[in-house]
Amino acid sequence: MRKNFGAKPILYPQPVFIIATYGADGTPNAMNAAWGGLSEENEITICISADHKTTENIKKRKAFTVSMATAEYVAACDYVGIVSGNDCADKFAKAGFHVEKSSFVDAPLISELPVAVECTLISYDDESCRLVGRIENVCADERVLNKKGKIDPQKLRPITYDPMNHDYLVLGEPVGKAFGEGLKLK
Repeated sequence: MRKNFGAKPILYPQPVFIIATYGADGTPNAMNAAWGGLSEENEITICISADHKTTENIKKRKAFTVSMATAEYVAACDYVGIVSGNDCADKFAKAGFHVEKSSFVDAPLISELPVAVECTLISYDDESCRLVGRIENVCADERVLNKKGKIDPQKLRPITYDPMNHDYLVLGEPVGKAFGEGLKLK
């Protein structure tokens, strides 16, 4: 028997994205967002409300980065989600984050978070709160790469948001090979 929860924003896994921008004065800012994902091969879509400092920055600078939140920095990633850049101008620094300059977009990379998607603004709709960015580059710190030079989720330890229990969960344990497991049933 199934239990119905109604029309709610519940989906597993929900990524924990840390969106980083520069303000008008060049101050770095970051926020935590869970409602998003890839919408085209070179496009990311995230739902963020218009009243965020990050949204204002993106609309002005036309660029942002999206880092994958990690288990190692769960407190800092949660902090930038519960404190507003409208109220705390230096929340990036208070989170313990450090800036690396992106070579592809006018937005900061977060040194502590090893995987980031560097984006330019395609569109933002104030009514739907839908942010769409073109992926200009994906970068990863070598510390999370495997011997083949690819991102190793077990080294990265990305987290996901559990909207029912308000928990962060770590991802990374392989359970099968994509495009292979189903062949057993052919």
